[in-house]
Amino acid sequence: MRRITLLALLALVACGPAPRAPVSKGSLGVADVTNTPVAVLAFAPVAGQAPMRPNDQIATDFLDLEFRMESGQALPRLTRFEGPITIRLTGDVPRGAAAELSHLVARLRAEAGLDLRPTNGATAAITVEFTPKAALQRLEPRASCFVAPNVSSLREYRSRRGTAALDWQGLTARDRVAIFVPSDTSPQEVRDCLHEEIAQALGPLNDLYRLPDSVFNDDNFQSVLTGFDMLMLRLHHAPELTGGMTEAQVAARLPALVARLNPSGQYPGGWGTPDTPRAWMQAVDLALGPGTPKSARLPAARRMLAIAQSQGWTDNRAGFAWFALGRLLAEDEPAAAERAFGQAALVYRTLPDDGVHLSHALMQLSAIALAQGRADQAIALTDQALPLARLGQNAALLASLQLIKAEALSQLGRDTEAAALRLDSLPAARYGFGAEQAVRQRAAEIAALGARASGG
Repeated sequence: MRRITLLALLALVACGPAPRAPVSKGSLGVADVTNTPVAVLAFAPVAGQAPMRPNDQIATDFLDLEFRMESGQALPRLTRFEGPITIRLTGDVPRGAAAELSHLVARLRAEAGLDLRPTNGATAAITVEFTPKAALQRLEPRASCFVAPNVSSLREYRSRRGTAALDWQGLTARDRVAIFVPSDTSPQEVRDCLHEEIAQALGPLNDLYRLPDSVFNDDNFQSVLTGFDMLMLRLHHAPELTGGMTEAQVAARLPALVARLNPSGQYPGGWGTPDTPRAWMQAVDLALGPGTPKSARLPAARRMLAIAQSQGWTDNRAGFAWFALGRLLAEDEPAAAERAFGQAALVYRTLPDDGVHLSHALMQLSAIALAQGRADQAIALTDQALPLARLGQNAALLASLQLIKAEALSQLGRDTEAAALRLDSLPAARYGFGAEQAVRQRAAEIAALGARASGG
């Protein structure tokens, strides 16, 4: 299940209501930019980097992903598809979704060794059904997309809700699963849902906050399947394992199996704390999840940080606690928010991943700098973050950074450069935000930050 959490985190700091007719100080305004005919961005598929931690930690991660649910409940056995696996798209399939699936299938075949085959047949093992977001959120308010066993359509899912048929714990083998994705969302959200939900349909069902380099993490910083994720899928489908095995049986075979599939990880040591307390996860849900009153969010974020510090964490969970605190301080206490984002950035600089976490923290810091008229600092921060956002294939983040830098250039009177950069941001903005209204809104929010600094 892909949670909605990071949708809130992506909102810019210090953004009040956008002006009704926002116009940039540069020679090209928001309306001009969004009306310009430019293609939507298309990221080229890139193989994930090998995980950068020892195999004993990877083995522990695999067991926790395979034999636990997000709720904390234990799964009694390993379940998986056997033989060739077919997958199809149904419903109101958005433009570009078939190409995204094709790219993902190619990666899964090459990097995870899976015999996965797209089909138009009605009896596919995995059915991806596209339907309006509002209909999905009536069923699962906390999820932007989700996966369910033993069904092949949303109608079938509705009819079986509350029954044992949808219980992963009772499953003995995977014969068919359905994935439900919004049809009226951005191309990036479609891609992200396909990556995360197909990975869970094929492999582990759990998410672990301690994993910085994985889509199997409810913080949703990672957008596409990583090298770690591909290794988890290779392990899940390895011939040394069989469906129905218990955790103890898998654990007995795992050291030799992980060594075979990840020889570069054969060295001693470990990182991070194995377990994340339930109290910390509950604090995350309160601070960032839907339905929490505003008055309860900041205290929950402070609890996140207090628990992280009491646990002695120095990993991505510590960074996430600082990041969440900064996000919730931003509107009323920008100086405190800047300190929190700075602490998050310090943590994120140490992570063994592709820098996607750091790029988010740098974006928030650059937005604060822009709003306070520190244009040179905003440019320096975006210049650090832009290559990391590209590497992480996060178009929404990439476009936001480009627009922040464009506004900072305008503050310095470099209007020609600013106008060119706004045009350059359009392909990423249309991929990351989707509808023209959403693109226009994001551009207006960032223009409002620049106007605030100049008293506009």
